[in-house]
Amino acid sequence: MKTILVLFLLGCLGFWFFRTKPVEKTSFHHINIQDMKLKITFSDTELSATIYDNPTARDFVSLLPLTIELEDYANTEKIFYPERKLTSEGAPNGYQPSKGDITYYAPWGDVAIFYKDFGPAGGLISLGTIDGNGIDLLKKVGKEQVTFELISD
Repeated sequence: MKTILVLFLLGCLGFWFFRTKPVEKTSFHHINIQDMKLKITFSDTELSATIYDNPTARDFVSLLPLTIELEDYANTEKIFYPERKLTSEGAPNGYQPSKGDITYYAPWGDVAIFYKDFGPAGGLISLGTIDGNGIDLLKKVGKEQVTFELISD
């Protein structure tokens, strides 16, 4: 009986120690001088965005320039699938996006640009944010080509 009790307690302790951490509300970025500027172009519209300096964002930038068609997802975000999955090295367990956030959803491998606030989501990684009121324009994009490229200094 003591052996079963000891095994049970060790199991509970192990579960507590190795359990998945809750989704963090803090983001996986820090704004600093190394942050990059992105140009987003569609039709006759040009927007800018700030891309954060983190491993996933740097991996995304390595794919630029990129011309794709955005899909609307759940009346909340615009998404697209890059040619390959991005690294999630060092990323937190999740992120709570706000309107204008550019993110990467690691489980599906898509880039999601939120035009509405959203709750915490596991597997979501912050890449950057659309500058100014640009998200209100990007929200209206339909079936058209959108180009993402770094802004050169």
